[in-house]
Amino acid sequence: MSLSFGRDILSIPGPSVMPDRVLAAMHRAAPNIYEGPLVDMVAGLTPDLKTVAGAAAGDVAIYVSNGHGAWEAALANTLSRGDRVLVLESGRFAAGWGQMAEMLGCEVEIIEAPDGRPVDPDALEARLRADRGHEIKAVLVVQVDTASSVLNDVPAMRAAIDAAGHPALFMVDCIACLGSIPFEFDAWGVDVMVAASQKGLMTPPGLGFVYASAKARAHRGDLITQYWNWDLRFDPEMFYQRFCGTAPTHHLFGLREALTMLVVEEGVEAAWARHRVLAAAVRACVAVWETAASPETGVGFHVGVPAARSDVVTTLRVAGFDPDAMRGFAESQMGLTLGAGIGRFQGRAFRIAHMGHLNPPMILGALGTAEAALRAFGVPIESGLGAAAEVISRALPTAAGRSAHAIPPRVAAAGE
Repeated sequence: MSLSFGRDILSIPGPSVMPDRVLAAMHRAAPNIYEGPLVDMVAGLTPDLKTVAGAAAGDVAIYVSNGHGAWEAALANTLSRGDRVLVLESGRFAAGWGQMAEMLGCEVEIIEAPDGRPVDPDALEARLRADRGHEIKAVLVVQVDTASSVLNDVPAMRAAIDAAGHPALFMVDCIACLGSIPFEFDAWGVDVMVAASQKGLMTPPGLGFVYASAKARAHRGDLITQYWNWDLRFDPEMFYQRFCGTAPTHHLFGLREALTMLVVEEGVEAAWARHRVLAAAVRACVAVWETAASPETGVGFHVGVPAARSDVVTTLRVAGFDPDAMRGFAESQMGLTLGAGIGRFQGRAFRIAHMGHLNPPMILGALGTAEAALRAFGVPIESGLGAAAEVISRALPTAAGRSAHAIPPRVAAAGE
């Protein structure tokens, strides 16, 4: 017998849940790609994409690619062979971006944060101060690493670069979190930011985004190729040049609907607040689960610093059971798909995603089902659902006038 004969719940950190409205917007005949409504619609995407990223002064290019393609576009438009790149690693993905830079001919240096901790801005400042010849041309960091679930402090990184008086380009990967947590491209002094469609932007995988400051656009190297050249995408003479060929028409229809939901209807700051509350509910639940854990068996937070726990994904370290077998059981028997541990976390962790198209029934359903799966595997846990529900209930407006999205202090002290 299986209990999974209903609507499945997807709780992986990308692709995230695609809203029915987004899928319906994509379900149409092929359009005219030369003029008319499609061309006008695409022009309207740019202001909303800028709003999501706080990038009024920056430019944004859309690529037919995943996030790795956006990585390559950022590097190809700014660097030259032999340039030194400083990578700030806090899990898995900044190192992957660095590996791409290395394959393109750059020299890569890594500052690696301790396991489960964010990158130290002081270490960044010290390294840049030591680079008196300014050999480092770019600093690469991920705002949220989806493998470790670590949240890095982007403004603190910018402050460290400024304190060192270093001219390196500051490049940030927001693939995991754009649209779900605060990001201010202009205000935080970011030079290049990369993102993708399949997570907080609630659109199927296939679109990559690269934001660039005026400083980044002026910093041309010798890695550029025609496909990745962002100048044609920022300022195309013909519509087809914006995509270096045929536009990804149906992804663009889906993105238009997703941005309408996120920017026009909900509002970006309200979406940030929604993610903050639902993430706090997840952490309140995990904090209860963790109370019964021991070195021999149980689950707990991978990220030890509460302030560095992201609002889009939570990585849980495990002991005494096979997390992949547990995930398979949850999916086949109960219809819940949890995130796998990847990279060095494979077989040592699983992940609960809380990003994008998400509300309390979805997150409480995921937590309750995960709790049932853990119990079925004999993992010693106390029920954390009550703690999660309390966070959500206390965040809602009431007749007494409590502000929406307020996270109770006692929950913050216990698990935040």
